[in-house]
Amino acid sequence: MAYPRYPCRPLQQGFSLLETIAAILLLALAFGAVMHVAGAATQLTGHARELSRVGMWADSSLDAAGREVPLQIGTHEGWYDKRHRWRMTVAAQTPFPGQAKDLHMYHVGLDVMWKEGAAERTAHFATVRLQDEPSPPSSSSVAMP
Repeated sequence: MAYPRYPCRPLQQGFSLLETIAAILLLALAFGAVMHVAGAATQLTGHARELSRVGMWADSSLDAAGREVPLQIGTHEGWYDKRHRWRMTVAAQTPFPGQAKDLHMYHVGLDVMWKEGAAERTAHFATVRLQDEPSPPSSSSVAMP
């Protein structure tokens, strides 16, 4: 009877303890990376929501400036809610060549400020408005009944 050249080894069954620990470590690292990305995405979504809210308030305020209430040169301040405050600055612009005398151009700047954690955030918006302001009647003009 001939003996085999290589003695039979028992078949391995399952993973060794070292292989199991290495697989769990890789799984933990991958899970940690995925959770970090998910957390960053959640934070960015909240920041985008905040900027969207601020942008809508600013759009509404700048749209109303000079339409609902005539523009007045100076600085005006107020609050949108308990966290968000605004400051609007209205300044007269120099007339452009050929501009009608009863049209006045204004630069309107709007700053929206709020606290985000310990940091103070500010968003700046600006526009230019034309306002039709008829000149006051002269003393020689006659009013029509």
